[in-house]
Amino acid sequence: MSTSTRVRADACPGVFATHDAADGPLARIRLPGGAITKDQLGALADAADDLGDGALHLTSRGNIQLRGVTRPGLAARLSAAGLLPSPPHERVRNILASPLSDVAQRLAPALDRALCAVPELAELPGRFLFALDGGRGDVAGEGADVCWRDGALLLDGADTGLRVTAEHAVETLISVARAFLRIRGTAWRIGELPGTGPLLRDIPGEKEEPRVFDTNPGLPIGRIGDAFGVAPVFGRLTTGQARAIAKAGNAVVTPWRSILVLGTLDDDAGLITDPDAPSLGISACIGRPGCAKSLADVRADAARVGRTPMAHFAGCERRCGKPAREHVDVLATEDGYLVDGAFVPVGELAGTLARKGSAEVKGQQ
Repeated sequence: MSTSTRVRADACPGVFATHDAADGPLARIRLPGGAITKDQLGALADAADDLGDGALHLTSRGNIQLRGVTRPGLAARLSAAGLLPSPPHERVRNILASPLSDVAQRLAPALDRALCAVPELAELPGRFLFALDGGRGDVAGEGADVCWRDGALLLDGADTGLRVTAEHAVETLISVARAFLRIRGTAWRIGELPGTGPLLRDIPGEKEEPRVFDTNPGLPIGRIGDAFGVAPVFGRLTTGQARAIAKAGNAVVTPWRSILVLGTLDDDAGLITDPDAPSLGISACIGRPGCAKSLADVRADAARVGRTPMAHFAGCERRCGKPAREHVDVLATEDGYLVDGAFVPVGELAGTLARKGSAEVKGQQ
């Protein structure tokens, strides 16, 4: 665990405290468990058209961002849609839940209600992350501070050995969060503490030998029972696509910038519906011109590379939006990219990433 000391306040954006990006104010709307009703999705589409840049930007925590919000009225719209149940807690409602797990999806709103019911938990850092994994191992590997994984309690991704039933999952995660708040000092994340013992002192439950669990990140794309998995390119959901999904029914936004549509999607509206689509392996920060710190239009460059192994394109060393799972690091420089630390000219990116993909396949055989 790291013992780094934070020297500045947490500045994670929300609805009331936006981020001043190059393309205008950026507002982040938390969706606990990723769940969003068709009416809420429609309300966000309207807000993006009326107040922002005309798109909904999916995040690596299953939330939605609106960019270029230069006109007032967003908070009132979100409140009316039921997306701001407790304004003081709006930046700390960071809850991942396995999209295909009924148990995890049921626990997520219960955890959200419990979180919002504790006034002091509004002081949690905006980066503190809860996760509820139904046992598939999908969100357990997404870097949560505290995770309930089908009975196992994980802190900073590691099994504590404590076993907690689903009935007690919510109260356990809330207890850990309260303990973290008491001892955190300047830490934003559990991984920055010198140890986790104090967080577990008052947690009841059976104790077992800690295990190393497999992870299985990602949402299948295509038909999944009565639902359908889709993805917008680079996580940018147009308002037309959002309305097509809302027409189909409620949805779950995932931390892999994909969406589980809980209904029949009559019109894919240009969404990725093919599990073999080349762009599914690529994520990218907003890049130029949306970010003043970016050294390149990373999305334009990423769109030209074709099929790749899992890769994340970043315009600067902050690497915003990078996935928690293993990936090829593609970092912009003034005159090209560093691919896993090795310089590659822009024109050679496609070939370099293709070779990495071939090597990855051979390594798995």
